[in-house]
Parts: sequence; C-alpha cells; structure tokens
Amino acid sequence: MNIAVAQSGGPTCAINASLVGVFRESLKEPAIDAIFGSVNGVEGIIQDHLIDLKTMIRTNEDMELLRQTPSTVLGSCRYKIKDPDEDDTDYKRILEIFKKYDVRYFCYNGGNDSMDTCNKISKYMKKVGYECRVMGIPKTIDNDLFGTDHCPGYASAAKYIATSIMEVSRDAHVYDTGMITIIECMGRHAGWLTAAAALANEAEPCCDFIYLPEVDFDMDKFVADVSKRYEEKKNCIVAVSEGVHYADGRFVSEAKTAATDGFGHAQLGGLAATLAGIMKERTGAKVRGIELSLLQRCAAHCASGTDIEEAFMSGKTAVEQMVAGQTDKMVGFACDRTNGYTCKAKLFDLSDVANFEKKFPAEWITPEGNNVTEDFIKYAMPLIQGETKLEKVNGLPRFARLKKVFAK
Repeated sequence: MNIAVAQSGGPTCAINASLVGVFRESLKEPAIDAIFGSVNGVEGIIQDHLIDLKTMIRTNEDMELLRQTPSTVLGSCRYKIKDPDEDDTDYKRILEIFKKYDVRYFCYNGGNDSMDTCNKISKYMKKVGYECRVMGIPKTIDNDLFGTDHCPGYASAAKYIATSIMEVSRDAHVYDTGMITIIECMGRHAGWLTAAAALANEAEPCCDFIYLPEVDFDMDKFVADVSKRYEEKKNCIVAVSEGVHYADGRFVSEAKTAATDGFGHAQLGGLAATLAGIMKERTGAKVRGIELSLLQRCAAHCASGTDIEEAFMSGKTAVEQMVAGQTDKMVGFACDRTNGYTCKAKLFDLSDVANFEKKFPAEWITPEGNNVTEDFIKYAMPLIQGETKLEKVNGLPRFARLKKVFAK
C-alpha cells in the first residue's frame, strides 16, 4: 500500500520538518511501499501531479537540509473543495487518483481550512467504501487550531517577532529626538502571534502596548495610550495584530481590499502605515510603521529548535497512527509545564478541529485591553527554546534544492 502527503495554506519554517517526519517514518514501515507528494496541496491530487518522494529525497543529507528549509517544498494551495452533497466532482477525481496509485494512507499538512478538507476527504472515502486512512498534521503560525496545545510553525514565528522587537527597540532609542514605532504582526482573528511581542520584555523592556483582535479596537483610546507613553518616555513601541477591528466588526486597516483568497478571506495589510499616519497627525512625533509580513513565517535563521523537533514528531506520529489503524484524526500536542516542559503527541477528531478557530484567551489579556499577562509568557516561553543547526555556505543558509520527479 502507498501513502500520499500534501502541504497546504501559508508556509512556515517548520512545515518541511513535518514532511521529513512523514517520509522518514514511511520508509521504516513495511506496510508502506511508494511515498507520494502532491504538488500544491489537494489541487495536485485533482490534477494528478504527484511526486515520487523516494526519487526526490535520496539521502539523509537531503532530509536534514529539508528540515531546515522554510516554506513548502511541495508547494501549497488555498483551494476549498465543496461539500460532497453539493458537488462531489473533486471527490470522485481524488478517489480516481487514489485508486490509480493505490494510495491507502493520506496526510494533509495545514491549518483550519486544510483540516476541513482533510475531514471531508476522510468522510467521503468511508462513504464510498474505499479504505484509506486519513490524518491531519497541524501547521499554522496563527496557533489557532482547536484542541492542540500549540501548532508547529507558531513558535518559530513567535521567536522571530520577539527577536525583531528587541532589535527594533535598540534602533529606536539611538537618537534623542524620540520616536513612536508601530509594528504590525500577522493574525486575522486570533492574537497569538502579536502576543509574542511580550516575550521580548522578558529580556529587557521593549514593547509598551500590544493590541489583539480579541479586543474591540478603540482609536481614541489607542491614541491616548500611545501619546501618554510617548510624552513620558519620548519613545513608544507598539505591536498590533493586522486583524484588529472596531466594535462593529470593520477592520481598522484601510488597506483592506475586495480581493480574497480561495477561502473567501479578505486580504489585509497596511495597518502599521495607517496607524503611523494617524499618530503622526495627532502628535507631530517621528513615527515609523513596520509591517513584518511574510518575514514572520519564513525566517529560518531564527527558527525555534523546539518547533522543528515537534513538527517532525507530528509527521512521524501521523504515519505511526495510520499504520496502527487510526483515521479521521489530527495529530496535536498535549503539554505539561508544571516542572519544566514536556510535549507529547495526541490525536483529535477532525470533525472537532475543522473550521474552528482557537482565540487567544480573554483571561490572558490585561483589563486595559492593551497588553497580555504573565500566563501567556509561561505558556509561550518554552516553545521558542533551542536553535537549529542551520548549515551555511559562504555565510548564507543552505536550503534543500530537490528535483521533482512526477509519478506515472
């Protein structure tokens, strides 16, 4: 029997480590013969674009390089398959391809929408009587998947944000003229990423305010908070989620456009510039708006060693559990921070995970709504520990460059 794996949604520093976990464990399993990778997520299956991973990943060196390579080596997609009761065209095609390549194990590595796709495919295969065990592997820097303590990809992005704020803070304090710095972090509906700015304060005071989408944004209060701090210190650094919104649900970002991704999500951006312009007008201070954008999810040079190891574990566990008979599940994490930090894999029902966003806990937000509590620090700090063995050539990272050989 054969296995197929696909990557979906936004890339991360850790998603390829999960792929290596799937691949390495599949090589060890007598029940698995061919190992296929789908190009550009579920679309690759529909289009019959499957790669022979045994031909692409030949050596242990290839696997080690792939573990430290950011983004999705197989390519990704934001393709939403319809409900099979509404239109089963895609499902029939997926079944056709699975039968063609005798795929009996399928892993889908992604976030909320990807788990929904995974769940739908699993239910359809069971409905039509085709034996194929399906397992979701979590991946999202937003850290908003249900059930699991945290998601692979989040810790590396959080580490990058905290590190960047520490560095920006040093730069912002160089001159005696003072400055207001507004740093925009990713996070449409959940503030986990932006909250990571608070980790920087554990090393040295850096970030004055943190605004998350879990709290309705009040522009007047924002201006008052920042203005007061600037008057006191002649400097102020603010971290704000791209998805902060007013009480009526409107996004604060004026850069919101009519454009959407494949799942109908509005494309956001430009919030930092918008708020910087407002603060410049209201205070007359020197103001800088910084949008971290894609740098948050692709900064392999700042990856968390813990994140990479746990991402690998999630891929490895997915294969182990499917071979053991499990299906229609997502691999997640159960963690204990009582005496140190331990993390173990735990399975969650895909039906519970699909399309459910785990918000940042309200009790971890300060009463003023402009910062986070120590509980978050205790939660997140263990996740960003450890470094990766980033191989370099001429001072630059060496990433995997693997030739894709399509299956026939």
